[in-house]
Amino acid sequence: MTGVQTCALPILYANTDHLGHGAIFAIDAATGAVRPLFTEGYNSMLVATNDGLVFGHDHLRAPLELHKMRADGSGFAAITALNKLKTAAVEWGVPEQFSFTGAKGDKVFGWLVRPAGLAKGQKVPVAFLIHGGPQGSFGNHFHYRWNPQVYAGAGYAAIMIDFHGSTGYGQAFTDAINGDWGGAPYEDLMKGLDFALKTYPELDGSRVGALGASYGGFMINWINGQTDRFKALICHDGNLDERMAYFDTEE
Repeated sequence: MTGVQTCALPILYANTDHLGHGAIFAIDAATGAVRPLFTEGYNSMLVATNDGLVFGHDHLRAPLELHKMRADGSGFAAITALNKLKTAAVEWGVPEQFSFTGAKGDKVFGWLVRPAGLAKGQKVPVAFLIHGGPQGSFGNHFHYRWNPQVYAGAGYAAIMIDFHGSTGYGQAFTDAINGDWGGAPYEDLMKGLDFALKTYPELDGSRVGALGASYGGFMINWINGQTDRFKALICHDGNLDERMAYFDTEE
């Protein structure tokens, strides 16, 4: 593609139809015009070849495999199937994206992953996952540490909110967490959980546990001082001394 640079970013593509996905897009070097090429799932490690593009592709129901497509975004196809036998034996939880009005009146996005084999009318406990960073995100991505399918496989509905501070929703949304770690993000998390419990009748609001690591662990500690709505709080590697964290934080 003459005069066009093609790239993939491990962040969310800022298009209201595809927020929560890691897109591949082309940038015209002369004009700076941006054109999405492939907007589904999470795409990374992009390499240009003589025939087009090769990249890693995954989503909430499939771990990473190598894929290819032409430079114009057509001809999407898998190259590898290294996980085929293992994934075929898994009964996957069903993911669904949702949005709600969060802090500052902004539209905030989240994901629900229902338990595998959920029966009609069944009520299930909730694993409320809080991402780290804080400048990070969940998205339609097969994460290898905080994977919602692990909780879905154990009979929980996993809820994940991309609160203020999350990447991929514009720089102002990401920067909104600066100096406000316990403010807008906490409001987003509580409003997102309220929205999910109201919207999805299969969720048992009396059995909700919150889990987080790094900044997510900080938020677990913060939650512990703000509300008693959770049956369990699990803090992994959460910040306790913000004066020392000054020397290694993203901020």
